[in-house]
Amino acid sequence: MKKFKNVTILDHPLINHKIAILRSVDTHTKDFRELVEEITMLLTYEAFKDVPTQVVEVQTPLEKCKQEMVSENSIAVIPVLRAGLGMVSGVHTLFPTAKVGHIGMYRDEETLQPQEYYCKLPDGIEKKRAIVLDPMLATGGSACAAINLLKSKGCRDIHQMSIIAAPEGVERLATEHPDVRIFVAVLDRGLNENGYIVPGLGDAGDRLFGTK
Repeated sequence: MKKFKNVTILDHPLINHKIAILRSVDTHTKDFRELVEEITMLLTYEAFKDVPTQVVEVQTPLEKCKQEMVSENSIAVIPVLRAGLGMVSGVHTLFPTAKVGHIGMYRDEETLQPQEYYCKLPDGIEKKRAIVLDPMLATGGSACAAINLLKSKGCRDIHQMSIIAAPEGVERLATEHPDVRIFVAVLDRGLNENGYIVPGLGDAGDRLFGTK
């Protein structure tokens, strides 16, 4: 795959270990959900390295000191329904004050094109960093559509976080939105004839919510 400056593939041993379990057909809903949250925490650590900060004065038991903190109300996480919901708790574990918006997208099984059916964003989204959450970055269609929607609402500072991605989806998203930073835990081989990531892990939404 062509290298893009706005793409970060973590490829970390701890993440790879957790993804090996996540992929397994023998991993049941509870464990699958917990693994998604844990991997999201590791992604969040990387994706939050350049979040907006401010310097505050803190009184320690010994003296006052200056300390950096993440700026209040500067972050919004935007899960793409429904699978993106499984990543929200992972972000909130590290940064519990992040606001949450929701974008509803489904993929037409014939055309493979994304169809929007819901959008609710925090007030002042145009002034926040929006972090789009979707465990699977397959064709890139849903991610591009979600980001187009955010930009139409005035948002200009956008990150994308995904657990597993196909090269096709990464290339499309990175090319159509070179201003968006993309964070992926692992890059898979590609897409099959139905547009699913292989080897992948199946349908993330179904496995998160036990609907299949």
